[in-house]
Amino acid sequence: MLKKISFIILVSLSLAFLQSCEFNTAKKIQDPEKKYEKALEYYETGKYAKAQILLDDIILSLRMTKNGEDALYKFADSYYHLKDYILAGYYFRKYVSDYPKGKHAEEAQFMSAKCYYLDAPKPKLDQQATYTALKEFELFITKYPESNKIDECNKLVDELRAKLETKSFLNAKLYYDIGYYNAATIALNNSTKDFPDTKYKEEIMYLIVKSKYKYAENSIITKQKERYEDTVKAFEKFTEKYPESSYIKELKTIKEDSEKQILKLTDNKTASIN
Repeated sequence: MLKKISFIILVSLSLAFLQSCEFNTAKKIQDPEKKYEKALEYYETGKYAKAQILLDDIILSLRMTKNGEDALYKFADSYYHLKDYILAGYYFRKYVSDYPKGKHAEEAQFMSAKCYYLDAPKPKLDQQATYTALKEFELFITKYPESNKIDECNKLVDELRAKLETKSFLNAKLYYDIGYYNAATIALNNSTKDFPDTKYKEEIMYLIVKSKYKYAENSIITKQKERYEDTVKAFEKFTEKYPESSYIKELKTIKEDSEKQILKLTDNKTASIN
């Protein structure tokens, strides 16, 4: 049994050594066309790292040749398979720029957008890649409205917009969490303007009531009455939209206290006048 295992290990090491020698020989090929043929062998057998290394050596030399177009596309695609989406996107865009009517132009345009989509981070992080991906998909849809990839584009666009929607909500909520209640109200309202059908609408309106209430609590006395009145209005708006909400009980307490404060402030003002 041990002899068999040793034999298998020896064979594996021998194959790895031979493959390494073969690749080192391929790297030394001076003729760009012959080197491309070897890169193509690696590409077609899924050895994208080796294909990418060889293509990197010859991509400029092949630019004005019959293989230049395919070489650039496969170069970009190798990066894609290696999950280096930034460089993959860059070279897919370069393909579109260099060969706008090339046989891979539609695919490269789509893949450029998809690379940005795959590079887009979680909602809590900076969303520049998400915005870029949306622009790239919109460009693709404009250029290829009859493409069989339109449904996939629309699906990915919806996912990207959902990510921006979540980012918008989290940014607004952060103001509430750190106690910037007036800024929270403004940001929460802006979030609903940017995303009218947001899935966070109920929570946003709930946080607006609480933000207005806390803002009133922390205001100077001359501003409190007006701000408690704004709280009551926000509560009424919420109950009109979500009469069965689980937040109603909590918000009703806020509304009742706001009304007490309004009455108290009104009585104090009357007393000071008299």
